[in-house]
Amino acid sequence: QVQLVESGGGLVQAGGSLRLSCAVSGRTFSNYAMGWFRQAPGKEREFVAAISWSSGGTYYTDSVKGRFTVSRDNAKNTVYLQMSSLKPEDTAVYYCSAKMGGNYYATKPGVYNYWGQGTQVTVSA
Repeated sequence: QVQLVESGGGLVQAGGSLRLSCAVSGRTFSNYAMGWFRQAPGKEREFVAAISWSSGGTYYTDSVKGRFTVSRDNAKNTVYLQMSSLKPEDTAVYYCSAKMGGNYYATKPGVYNYWGQGTQVTVSA
């Protein structure tokens, strides 16, 4: 059974940093792209960043470029989202996801096959 488990969320002041982790298990993800999405109250789930598990290629939404970094550790089967210079508008539940195929430019939630349970990130002003 495929499992994605996020951790690392919390409360941080504006300008601070957090690192989210996504531990994956249940299958080999070598031909997958891993995505991070977020959803704020009353808003649709939006794409944040993605990484190709095999090549390490990355893609970011414009609002987080230069502030967030997505990476993976093959040995630990874990994907990370390092978030810096956080802003109150980054407040949301953050979800880890996986999609078959190496295309890491996919930004639509519907094309991702597996999802974690989410972790809350709250940035205070």
